[in-house]
Amino acid sequence: MAGFALKIKCKGGQNIVKGLTSQSTATELKKQLSDLFNLNPSDINVLSGFPPKPVDLSDSNITLEALGISSGDTLIVEEKLNCETKGKNSDGASKKMEQETQYAHIAESQLNCPGILLRKVVPSDNSCLFTSVGYVLSGKVDPTCGQHMRKIIAEAVRSDPETYSEAILGKPNKDYCSWIQKPDSWGGAIELSILSNFYGIEMAVVDTINAIVNRFGEDKSFAHRIFLIFDGIHYDPLFLEPLTPDGTIQTMFPVEDESMLEKARQLALEAQSSRQFTDVDKFTLKCLICQSFLKGQNEAQVHAKETGHMNFGEVAA
Repeated sequence: MAGFALKIKCKGGQNIVKGLTSQSTATELKKQLSDLFNLNPSDINVLSGFPPKPVDLSDSNITLEALGISSGDTLIVEEKLNCETKGKNSDGASKKMEQETQYAHIAESQLNCPGILLRKVVPSDNSCLFTSVGYVLSGKVDPTCGQHMRKIIAEAVRSDPETYSEAILGKPNKDYCSWIQKPDSWGGAIELSILSNFYGIEMAVVDTINAIVNRFGEDKSFAHRIFLIFDGIHYDPLFLEPLTPDGTIQTMFPVEDESMLEKARQLALEAQSSRQFTDVDKFTLKCLICQSFLKGQNEAQVHAKETGHMNFGEVAA
């Protein structure tokens, strides 16, 4: 539980709260927030989700787990309004009005923070990189888009054997072009670079192992940037969840928007601190040719050199 961390949004910016666990109580959470923002615990409103909804902290002994709060979640903290909207109707209208009033207060105070960068989970099917790119370009999770992207990559590599030599690809150019079009072949840096150039968009990858953001196409003067997150094995797309009730999610951003790059860097640091990554020396792979099970990246590399087998699949934990 040492890695339990929560992202806290407030009108002054954002912070990270650590030192709690899934079994910490509502009282302990409010104490942390009280110390952080110099607020009376009874004056603290905590909201989560989208649209942001109040978290009921009235039961002082209820655990964060019971409240549905997990490590890595984002909470919005506001000081309670001076007055609450009240009404005599029992049909829920007054409650709805109260929530809208609270929400308007949040939106006003978050003008310098238009949204929260979140992960969209895509299938772990060896095509997660392509599905992720497809999502940020179209707004849809479509696992079938990988086949088209694999063909794009193969054509780019085939047409430029000088750039994409065996030394770069790790195998002869012709063999790579055949390999990458197989549905069980993984994508990585080479594939990201090619797709970035093909679509004319910078692709920024949040690396949760090293807590850095790797940018593909940053030297091309592209107008827009998209974000992915990588945990050592799996890619997911990132999107901006707006804090305005009528807002829509955003997956593409102007390259001059440094605030989004900073959000991505913070996300990388937070993910690393809460160990949201896969240890590539410990995860299990399966050779899809001879069905051997291999432990970690090094065993897979040795197996590939000894047998010539290059197709591996991730084994679910």
